[in-house]
Amino acid sequence: MRLERPDPAIPEVLKGPDDRMRRRDGFKVTDPRMTAREILGEAHYCVLCHDRDKDSCSKGFREKAGGYRKNPLGIQLQGCPLDEKISEAHALKRQGDALAALVVICVDNPMCPGTGHRICNDCMKGCIYQKQEPVNIPQIETGILTDVLGLPYGFEIWSLLTRWNPLKIARPYPLPFNGRNVLVVGLGPAGYTLALHLVNEGFGVVGIDGLKIEPLPADRIGVDGLPPRPVRDVQEFTGALDERMLAGFGGVSEYGITVRWDKNFLTMIHLALARRKKARFYGGVRFGGTITVEQAWEMGFDHVAIAAGAGRPTIIDMKNNLIRGIRKASDFLMALQLTGAFKRIALANLEARLPAIVVGGGLTAIDSATELAAYYPVQVEKILERFTELQRSLGETQVWAPYSQEERERLVTFLEHGRAVRAERERARRAGETPDFARLVNAWGGVSIVYRKSLVDSPAYRLNHEEVQKALEEGIRFVECMDPDEAVPDGSGWLKEVVFKRMRRESGLFVDTGERVRFPARTLLVAAGTSPNVTYEKEHPGSFALDERRQFFRAHRAERGPDGTIRLVPVQGKDEVGFFTSAIDGGRVVSFFGDNHPQYAGNVVKAMASARDGFMKIVELFAPDLARLDPRDQPVRDARLRALFERLEDILLPRVVEVHQLTPTIVEVIVRAPQAARNFKPGQFFRLQNYEATAPRPLHHPLLMEPLALTGAWVDRDRGLLSLIALELGVSSRICALLKVGERVVVMGPTGAPTEIPDGSTILLAGGGLGNAVLFSIAREAKRRGCRVVYFAGYKRGDDLFKREEIEEATDLVVWSVDSGPAIPVHRPQDRTFIGNIVQAMLAYAKGDLGSTPIRLLDVDRIIAIGSDRMMAAVARARHEVLKPYLSEHHVGIGSINSPMQCMMKEVCAQCLQKHVDPLTGREARVVFSCFNQDQPLDCVDWNHLHERLTQNTVQEKLSNLWFDHLLASAAVTLR
Repeated sequence: MRLERPDPAIPEVLKGPDDRMRRRDGFKVTDPRMTAREILGEAHYCVLCHDRDKDSCSKGFREKAGGYRKNPLGIQLQGCPLDEKISEAHALKRQGDALAALVVICVDNPMCPGTGHRICNDCMKGCIYQKQEPVNIPQIETGILTDVLGLPYGFEIWSLLTRWNPLKIARPYPLPFNGRNVLVVGLGPAGYTLALHLVNEGFGVVGIDGLKIEPLPADRIGVDGLPPRPVRDVQEFTGALDERMLAGFGGVSEYGITVRWDKNFLTMIHLALARRKKARFYGGVRFGGTITVEQAWEMGFDHVAIAAGAGRPTIIDMKNNLIRGIRKASDFLMALQLTGAFKRIALANLEARLPAIVVGGGLTAIDSATELAAYYPVQVEKILERFTELQRSLGETQVWAPYSQEERERLVTFLEHGRAVRAERERARRAGETPDFARLVNAWGGVSIVYRKSLVDSPAYRLNHEEVQKALEEGIRFVECMDPDEAVPDGSGWLKEVVFKRMRRESGLFVDTGERVRFPARTLLVAAGTSPNVTYEKEHPGSFALDERRQFFRAHRAERGPDGTIRLVPVQGKDEVGFFTSAIDGGRVVSFFGDNHPQYAGNVVKAMASARDGFMKIVELFAPDLARLDPRDQPVRDARLRALFERLEDILLPRVVEVHQLTPTIVEVIVRAPQAARNFKPGQFFRLQNYEATAPRPLHHPLLMEPLALTGAWVDRDRGLLSLIALELGVSSRICALLKVGERVVVMGPTGAPTEIPDGSTILLAGGGLGNAVLFSIAREAKRRGCRVVYFAGYKRGDDLFKREEIEEATDLVVWSVDSGPAIPVHRPQDRTFIGNIVQAMLAYAKGDLGSTPIRLLDVDRIIAIGSDRMMAAVARARHEVLKPYLSEHHVGIGSINSPMQCMMKEVCAQCLQKHVDPLTGREARVVFSCFNQDQPLDCVDWNHLHERLTQNTVQEKLSNLWFDHLLASAAVTLR
C-alpha cells in the first residue's frame, strides 16, 4: 500500500490512499474471505514442498547452520506454531477433495475454526516464497473448513474429526473415562484446545471462566441421556455478527478479536465441546475467588491447568492519564463486544467521542481503532433514533430534563452527528452503494493510532502487517514517533487534547527531541500491552513461584522418582520448556498454558500450540495408574464422573430464589449459589448478570444487565444462599426486579478483598443509602471479632430504611439520620436519631447534642465509610475538619470505593482504575485496581477523579433509562 503524509507540519501522520478505502457499516463480518476460485488459485500457487521436507510454512525456515532464518524485520520464520500439515492439505485441495484436506488439517489442528484467515499469518511469513507474494495459507485453511461446513451435516463432519480421525495415529479415537479429572481454568484458545485433547485422552474435564457464558440450546448438546439433535445446515445456529448472541465462550477470541473474523466459529467450537460426555463448562466462575486450588483438590480434581490468558494492562506514564475520556483498550473492547453496545437493540452504555486517539502499536491498538471508528456512527444513530421516539412519546421537555448543561452539549453533538449519519445512509441508498461513514468520522476528527516508534517497528506491522493495511483501508490514520506526555482536560474535566513528545531514532533507539506536538482528542484508548495473568499468586501469596522478573509463573518439569512420586524441577535456559508451576500437593500439580506461558505468549495460535505441546505432559503424570486400569471397572468410573458433574451443577450454577422490593428504589435478590456463598467474606462483592437466552424481550430488545458489582448483604452457607441488594438507578439495576424465581443468573465471585477488621477494636461504620446493605455483613463480622460497633446509617428519607432488625442485631449503637422528612424513630434505648446529613449526625453525636455517647468517637480505631462518592468524600474531609477534635489522631479511615467496574476479575479490563494522591502534598501517587481491593484509605482517594470517572457514560445512561421505561410501557411489562 502506498502511504500518504497529508499534513506537512506533522509528517509523522500517515494515511492510506483514497482509492484503497473500504466502506464499513456496523459490525457484520468486515472481510467476506476469498471466493472458491481465488482459494483454489492460491492452492495451485503453492509449490507443495512437503515431499522434499522443505515445507517451511509448517516447519519453519531453517538455516543450514542451525536455527531459523529471520526476515528483514528481524522476525524468526518458525512457521506454523501448530506444525499443521499445510502443504499436504493444499495438495488434497488441488485435487478437489476438501474433506480429505480437512482431515489432514485436523491431525494437528482439530480446533481449526479458531485459526485461519485474519487470526495468524506465521505460516505465510515462513512460506518458501521469500522474494515474492507468499501463498495466502490462512485463506486456504479457512476455505477448506467452510467447504466442508457448507455440506449437509458439514458441522457434524468437522465435529466428528475432533473425536475420530484415522490419520491421527497417536490418538485416532477418544478413550473412555480414565478416572482422572482435570480443572481447566480459562476457556480461551489455550483452554478450549487443552480441554479437547484431554477429553480425547480419557480425562474428565471441567472448564471454568470468569466471563458469562450463555447456555446452548439443550437439544443441540443432548440432555437427560438423549443424543444431541444433529445440525444439518450450519446456518441453523449461525448468523450475522451484528445480531449474534454474545456467548462469552472463547475468552479473548470473543472480546478481544473483532469482526474481522467470523465469531460464528466460536459457537461451533463451544457446541462441539459441550456435547462431550466427559466435559462440562461453567462461566462466571473465578479461579481464586469461586474456587481455590485447595478446593479443587477437595472437589475431586487430580490436576489443575491454568490457561487464564493475559492480565494486567500497562499503565503509561502520562500526566492526567485517567481523566474522563481515557480508557484502557481492553476496557473498551470488552464493553463493546461483551455487552453488545454495538447492537441497535442493546441497552448497554458505552460513550465514545471524536476526535479519538489510540496509543500503542500492537494488534490490540489496531482492533481498538477500527472498532471505535465503526462504533461511533452506530452510537450516534442509535441515540438519535431513541431520542426521536422518546421526544414523540414524552415530549421534548421531559427528554431534556435529566441532563446537565455539560451533558446537553454532548447530547447535541451526538444528535447532530446522528442526523449526518442518517442523511449519508439515505444518500447511499438512493445511489445504490454502501454508506461512506469513514468520511464523516474523519470530518469529525477521525481515529488515529499513535505509536512511540516508527510504523515498521510496531508490533502489529512486524507480526501481522495485513491488519495494519486493513485498518488504513478503513480510514484509520497512523502517527509514528510520538510518545504521550500529557492529557489536557477542558473546563468540565473531559479530555480536550493530548500532548506528545516527538521522538527520533538515534543509534537504533528512539529518543525525545524536546519538541511537543498537540493533537485534539475527546477519547483516548491506551493499548500499551499487558502482563501475564498471575493474579492468583497476588491474591494468595506463596501459592506459585514466579520467574526472576515476577511476570510469569516459574516453569518446572515433572520428574518421577524411583518410588514413583512426582517432583518438580525448575527448567533452565530458554530452550527448555516446562509446563508446570511450582505448586505440588500430595503429588497433584498445576500446569500453565497460553499467554500465561513465556514461550507461547503473543497470539491465539501460539496459545493453542501450548495446549497441543503440553497436554501429553499431563497425561504422563498419570501413566502408571492409567496402565493399570481394569476395563471391568468402567461403569464405576463413569458413575463417579456423573456424580462430580451433578455436584458441580448444584454448586456452580446460581439460581434466583427470591426477589424482594425492600423500598420503592431498592431490590433484594436472593440467589442459591453454594460455592460463591461458601467463599464470601465480609466486604467482598460479586458480579451479577442475567442471560440473554432467558431475558425478557419487549419490542425485541433483550433486557440484559451490564455487569453489576453488588456486595453480599448476608450469606447462609448451610443452604447456599446469598443476598444481593441493588439500588434501582440505572437500567441494569432496575432489571434486577424483573428476575424470576428459578432463573439462572451469573454470580461471579467473590471478588475484591475482605474488609480488614482488627480483633477487639472499636469500629465506626458510616453508611449512605445502598451502602447500608454492604455494611450488614461487615458489622456482623466485627461483632464476631469482639469489636464494639457504632453505626451511622444515613438515608435521604425515612422510607428508604431497610433491614432495620439486621442492623440493630449487629451493632452496639445506631445513629439513624435522614436528609429530610420525619426522623426515624429509635427502637433501642442506646440508639439515636437525627435529621440532617451523615456528617452532621456524626458531629451532633460527638458533641453530645443527641444525648450521652456510650461509645465516644475518640475511642474509634477505624472508620469504614460506604456510600456514594460524594458521601464518602464528605466523611473523608470532615475527619480533618469539623470532626477532628473528636477523633483520635491515630484512627484509620477506609472507604469502599465504587469505581466503574466491568469484568471484576482483578486487573484484567482496568475499567476500575482509581487514582490515589499523596495525602500530604495532594499530588498523584499511584493508580490502583478497585476490583482487586475496594477498601482504600479515605485520605488517598482522589474524590473528584472518582466522580468524573463515574460520569463518563451519563448521556447514554439517562437516555437508556427513559428508553427502558418506554420499552416496559410499550410491552406492558410491569415491575414487581
